Amino acid sequence: MPEKRERTEESANDSDDEMEAEFDDGNNKQGTNSDEDKTEAMSMSVAMTEGKDLVNKTKNKNKSHFSNELIAQYYSRLFPFHLLHEWLSYNTNTASENNSNNKTFTHREFSFTIEPSPGEEIYIRYQSFKDQAELTAAVIKRNPRKIDIGAVFSHPPKDHHAIQGSTQRKFAPAQRELVFDVDLTDYDCVRKCGCSEANICLKCWKMMGMAIKVMDQGLKEDFGFKNIAWFYSGRRGVHAWICDESARKLSDAGRSAVATYFEVNLGTDKNQNVELYTPLHPTLTRAYKILEPLFIRDIIPAGAHAILASEDHWTELLDTLPTSANAVRDSLVKKWKKEMSSPEEKWLELKRYLDVLIGKNKLEKKFKQAKAMGAADKSKIELWPVATVFRYTYPRLDINVSKMQNHLLKSPFCVHPKTGRVCVPIDTKKVDEFDPFEVPTLTQLMEELEAYETSDGENVEYEWQKTSLKESFGHFQKDFLLPMWKDMKRGEKDKAEQQAAISIDF
Repeated sequence: MPEKRERTEESANDSDDEMEAEFDDGNNKQGTNSDEDKTEAMSMSVAMTEGKDLVNKTKNKNKSHFSNELIAQYYSRLFPFHLLHEWLSYNTNTASENNSNNKTFTHREFSFTIEPSPGEEIYIRYQSFKDQAELTAAVIKRNPRKIDIGAVFSHPPKDHHAIQGSTQRKFAPAQRELVFDVDLTDYDCVRKCGCSEANICLKCWKMMGMAIKVMDQGLKEDFGFKNIAWFYSGRRGVHAWICDESARKLSDAGRSAVATYFEVNLGTDKNQNVELYTPLHPTLTRAYKILEPLFIRDIIPAGAHAILASEDHWTELLDTLPTSANAVRDSLVKKWKKEMSSPEEKWLELKRYLDVLIGKNKLEKKFKQAKAMGAADKSKIELWPVATVFRYTYPRLDINVSKMQNHLLKSPFCVHPKTGRVCVPIDTKKVDEFDPFEVPTLTQLMEELEAYETSDGENVEYEWQKTSLKESFGHFQKDFLLPMWKDMKRGEKDKAEQQAAISIDF
């Protein structure tokens, strides 16, 4: 068995696993009636399959973690429809399954990707449901390979054709969570662990934890958002859903402004220049304080991406110094060839030499160029350590996902068809402990259900509480939903008191 940190997950097919469809007129390739009949018949047959039979079917040499039969069992036994409904209703007065008066839920767009026959995918947009029961029935009937969630519209999305043909009514998005998507494929130019494209390992996964820490703190401290949920994408990335009312009601221009606020030009394979300017913006100063210790721990050592762990690697890094710092480069190349030091010691020494060069460190006198150096060159040298840390660790956002209300994103709690892993919530307090390889697959969950039932486990309210989903789903309920409801109730109380005060004034 290889060590845990060396595990990788590979895929022969690198097709994009996030939905990037935007608002259109809904003329999707939904298939003919015969396709739908075939899908319904398949789903009904699947729903009657017993869990034990499924476990036996999957115990073979080429064990598959995703199949129509397995996903059907997941939907009928484990998918937390109640959590999804309670969340997307944003209603503090009821958590009941059937609440058809809540327009925040009934006007929400869902989309299904179904597979009526092997290799054939049909994408169905503009699905909407009056309550949890109707959503549950539709998912179990359709048995989608993937579920995407879109905006809350002015009218129920299922009626969009009739409304778009009307001259008196307009079908348009009214609100939607502000979302962010971070994917490891965007880090390929700095992943030195051997992974690329859809392949991941624990060494490069650390970069996702870094992105979460920077974004979560920035969204809370700079914008005042409180209700932020992070999810594993099921394969090679993470998604953030910002659910505060102020975030949900942002215009497209507002969303774009928030997204670009966090954007930094991190360069490419050919052009490694990171665009930074002095004085450094406070949000970037804070990000650097978060990221540099992680860069030292998880990027530069031999057991990580090793960029300061061998002569070839440190020479490559030193070659990225500005030409005005060539004296530092030449001095350290010679010194490090002769002297043994750790990657962390090399990094700190490199920074100290640069400070001396630009005159920030007056205790050491190694170079004579500081006085003759121009302000532009000094600025480049001063920012080089920040730029280097950011190049490897700063969040690389797919900001197009964030810019528009009507952009669809994979539903939390669904299963990635390429890996069979569940899109589980991530506890930001334990982000360093999150291991994507420990996220359960459908096969594992069916085995856990069987083991629980054969061991006469205690009665529970939901079947997911019998499995390893208990911790992550429980965290979402306790640490996200409940605090969000309390925050919403405080807001409702404040509004009521303000209205009462206005009434008394009059």
